[in-house]
Amino acid sequence: MQNEQRELSSEQREKILTTLKARFEKNMNRHEGLEWANVQAKLETNAEKLWSLNEMEITGGEPDVINYDKKADVYIFYDCSEQSPKGRRSVCYDRKALESRKEHKPKNNAMDMAAEMGIEILTEEQYRELQKLGAFDTKTSSWVKTPANIRDLGGAVFCDRRYDTVFLYHNGAESYYASRGFRGSLMV
Repeated sequence: MQNEQRELSSEQREKILTTLKARFEKNMNRHEGLEWANVQAKLETNAEKLWSLNEMEITGGEPDVINYDKKADVYIFYDCSEQSPKGRRSVCYDRKALESRKEHKPKNNAMDMAAEMGIEILTEEQYRELQKLGAFDTKTSSWVKTPANIRDLGGAVFCDRRYDTVFLYHNGAESYYASRGFRGSLMV
C-alpha cells in the first residue's frame, strides 16, 4: 500500500464527502456548534486526509467529526461504527506480535494497518471520550494504544463496553479474535 497513490478519483471524493455530510448531519450531538461547510472546506484542501477517511469508511469505521481543536485549527474524526470496524478485525496488536506467532498467524496487525491508512489508533483516553457520545463495542472490542512498559513485557490493551461500563483489559499482543479490531482517529 505504501506505493499506492493516496488520492481519490473525483467520483470517490464525491461519494465520501456525501457519506460524511449525511453522517455529520444525522449525528449533530457528536459535534454541536460545528458547521459542515467548514469541515468540507478543510477536507477539500487535504486530499491525503480525505483518502484516509475513505479508508476508514471502506473498512467499516463510519468516521465522523467528534471535536474541533481551535488552537490547532483541526477537526478530529473518530471511527463511530457501533461495533469495532468489520474490515479491521482478527488482527494482533503490532508487527512484533505478528512475527512472534509460530502458527495460525493473522493476516495483519492493528498498528501497521493504521499506519497504512494514515490514522492513529485511539488511546484509552480517546476511547473513553468516544463512549460519552454513545454505546460503542457492546458486542466487540478494540485494541487501544498500549503504553510502552506493557508492550515491552509482551502485552497489549483493549477496551469494550459491557454493562453500560467501559472496561480496559490486557492480552498477549500476539492474540487476535474475530470480534476484536481497532478504532482510529484522524485530524484534518
